[in-house]
Amino acid sequence: MNKQQLAAKIWESANQMRSKIEANEYKDYILGFIFYKYLSDKLVRFAKSEDFSDEELRALSESDTETVDHIKSNIGYFIAYQHLFSTWVEHKGDFDVSHVREALSAFSRLIHPNHKRLFEGIFKTLETGLSKLGDTAAKQTKAISELIQLIKDIPMDSRQGYDVLGFIYEYLISMFAANAGKKAGEFYTPHEVSVLISEVIAHHVKDRKTIQIYDSTSGSGSLLLNIGQSIAKHMAEKDNIRYYAQELKENTYNLTRMNLVMRGILPTNIVTRNADTLEDDWPFFDDQDPVNTYDPLYLDAVVSNPPYSQKWDPVHKDSDPRYARFGLAPKSKADYAFLLHDLYHLKPDGIMAIVLPHGVLFRGGEEGAIRRNLLENNHLETIIGLPANIFFGTGIPTIILVLRQKRQSSDVLIVDASKGFAKDGKSNKLRASDIKKITDTVIGRVSVPHYSRLVPKNELQANDYNLNIPRYVDSSESAESWDLYASMFGGIPQSELNALADFWQAFPRLRSALFAENGTPYVAPLVEDLAHATREHAEVIKFGEKFSAAFTDFSPWLRQTLLVQMLTLNVHGQEAIISEELFACLVPLPLIDRYHAYQILDDHWQAIAIDLEILQTEGFDVSRVVEPNLVTRKKDGKDVEVQDGWKGRIMPFDLVQMTYLKKELDALREKETRVGEITAAIEETLESLSEEEKSADTVNDAGDKFVSAAVTKEAKLLLAEAKKTGDFDPETYEAKIIQVADWLANEKTLKAALKQAAAALHLKTKSTIESLSDAQVHDLLERKWITPLIGELHRLPDQQIDALIQKLEALVEKYRITYADNARKIQQTETELASMIADLDANEFDLKGLAELKTLLGEN
Repeated sequence: MNKQQLAAKIWESANQMRSKIEANEYKDYILGFIFYKYLSDKLVRFAKSEDFSDEELRALSESDTETVDHIKSNIGYFIAYQHLFSTWVEHKGDFDVSHVREALSAFSRLIHPNHKRLFEGIFKTLETGLSKLGDTAAKQTKAISELIQLIKDIPMDSRQGYDVLGFIYEYLISMFAANAGKKAGEFYTPHEVSVLISEVIAHHVKDRKTIQIYDSTSGSGSLLLNIGQSIAKHMAEKDNIRYYAQELKENTYNLTRMNLVMRGILPTNIVTRNADTLEDDWPFFDDQDPVNTYDPLYLDAVVSNPPYSQKWDPVHKDSDPRYARFGLAPKSKADYAFLLHDLYHLKPDGIMAIVLPHGVLFRGGEEGAIRRNLLENNHLETIIGLPANIFFGTGIPTIILVLRQKRQSSDVLIVDASKGFAKDGKSNKLRASDIKKITDTVIGRVSVPHYSRLVPKNELQANDYNLNIPRYVDSSESAESWDLYASMFGGIPQSELNALADFWQAFPRLRSALFAENGTPYVAPLVEDLAHATREHAEVIKFGEKFSAAFTDFSPWLRQTLLVQMLTLNVHGQEAIISEELFACLVPLPLIDRYHAYQILDDHWQAIAIDLEILQTEGFDVSRVVEPNLVTRKKDGKDVEVQDGWKGRIMPFDLVQMTYLKKELDALREKETRVGEITAAIEETLESLSEEEKSADTVNDAGDKFVSAAVTKEAKLLLAEAKKTGDFDPETYEAKIIQVADWLANEKTLKAALKQAAAALHLKTKSTIESLSDAQVHDLLERKWITPLIGELHRLPDQQIDALIQKLEALVEKYRITYADNARKIQQTETELASMIADLDANEFDLKGLAELKTLLGEN
């Protein structure tokens, strides 16, 4: 399985296993065990790198103090053989919950002094929560055994192992967050928001040799890690990034530490604190050695997603250097307290980003005063309005504020990105194209109509420092209007055609080819078939040709980039390189939305990247690997995995069949078509029987699928009778039953042949994949990766033309029937109705009512 499939499998099983335990609690158990496995496997790898034999590994114990000290001094901790995760797996029959308690207790004792801050108490949440996994030791043992078996296959070694482990850990955190309701906000920032913030921050600090980053409300650490990963893409040495994290809740603080450690970050680059950010600022010195450790914390980048509008205690904080310059946030809303804390810890050339509720932009009182001070001192650089309902547990609109300690300019970029998202169940989700558009806009500091605007400081001052986004950026869609004259007399308003200016600019002669002007503000259609006339117009045809020409070199470039360099390219940075080439192709092309094109690239890139990671990790020959196709089936009331044929590790069976086994595939499809035709004929024939004939026992016995032996038995009797009396008329019941019986026999034979042919083709596909030449592998990968991407990109011009045609046809239809037409039609209908009333017969009172109705119709 690839990492996506493995993560999904683990989540599905874990979600079932947690039973009635809250998702917010269960996450601490499974993530804690994953982390213990990571530490355990790391120790085994270290021991083997030191040439420990298997026998010496089994002899590892706390009593061997020399070995214990050696291992502790190298990796920071020691785990005896009996407490290794792999030992639990190996001796699963003898496993007991007490083994976990003993192992975690021993771990706490055997941490190296230099790693105390990193590891001390890291398993406390897991230790104290074991009892919640069952009300007896036996039930706890069973629950933990199932967990151990579930996560035992997660790889923990090598660069790819870290990537898989990190992906699974992040995936599980996100899924637990999605199921944790309001508590999700305590530990998780949605991945897409993290990526957005990361790209903005990384651009600012990417040229620095060493970088320090800090999350003052770190939660699970995911936001901090995403920042680091984005920065690392621009650095030659990722070990030059130092991570600082502070978190109030102990269980969440432990998640931060686990997450950072498991990503292969050097322990010396991880500095974490379990403390209240607002009440207990990051100390300038270590309490153990205040003189020699004085070091005010000023960083290159600070990020946070603090709890929104929570209460805090501002008493005696007016002398706190974090707040003294700008003012104190109100006690009912700590939003600006978190912001000022983060700003205080920035270096002069540092940058920060914080997620806050929309209200901080316009609320008055103390918050208004702080906002004024921030703007007057030019700290606020960018405001990004996010879509509602993108955070777990809350649907309130949120924003990202980007601030700097020192800035040359005083303007503020305001971005309204609230309309760019995709629905994801009950929530909204930023797409890759939405993130790309926001980051491009923020980094370029560009004004885009109805999307973003660079607002000068004097305008903000004139608005009394109210930063409510709609004051500056109107992203609302124009309401539909109706032209009074056109509604009464017909014609298409030129003003409404002018709204399609982008199309008329791209096709200067198309408008006059479709509509006739008469010197008034209204035009009339010149052609009956707008769609045909538009598509056949010379400028539209040339538009498609120009698109093809612009992408002439794109396919060869992709082949060289992805196929020739597949084993050496940087998977994580490659999408950005391809997007630059894609955007370069789009420069001379009007109408095409570059971010729509980017979304197409990203949709395809997700699958391509999975293949590339597998190829780079397992080698080129993995392209020829075929493995069992495991599916879940019910057995004795339980879900069990069973093999259902084979599947290619990289190569899809259907692609191989269409490319190299087309003759066999066509023959198989021909059999499938014939079976379908026979089944349809049987159904149609039996449906044609009369109700009396359908009620006969023979047809009833046939059942819904018409494959009953009763039909065949009846047909034999009827055939015997036919030999005596002559053939039946084709339309008789007897003839139809005989025909159905014949079809049933053919269907049975064909289905058997079809099953045999499908099995043969399946096995032949397996052997074909296993014997592919290098050239064939490259051919198939091009068909899998490049051909679909290019095909979808080349549909973009037609999509634009289809959109134009749809708008033009809607406009013509809008004014095709005028008010006068409707009035005449109504009058005609009333006249006809009045004349019909005279012919009606009714009692005395109904006739009086009809007479009154006729009078009213006549008046109208």
